[in-house]
Amino acid sequence: MVRRALNNGPVIQKEKETVAKMIEIYCRRKHHRKELCDECLDLKNYALKRLSYCRFGEEKTACSNCKVHCYKPIYRGKIKAVMRYAGVWMLLEHPVFSIRHLLKK
Repeated sequence: MVRRALNNGPVIQKEKETVAKMIEIYCRRKHHRKELCDECLDLKNYALKRLSYCRFGEEKTACSNCKVHCYKPIYRGKIKAVMRYAGVWMLLEHPVFSIRHLLKK
């Protein structure tokens, strides 16, 4: 079995930071938690792992523009709900991350 090298370049690291912040906002506001609940922690770990193995690496676009769906359907639904909800709050809480993400689209 051939393992793909981990992507840890600056583009992937910024994507990881952005998705982590979105999940934190979602959990804090929807689940009323200061720390991530088990479900959100699982989603965060899954998302970070998928980003680490993204086949596009540093050439990665926004996931919504990607033709390859690397998330399992259950996680895809969860991350869509997180992004839909947290996207608006990201503009207020982390405007730099939001603008960077919007420019990527």
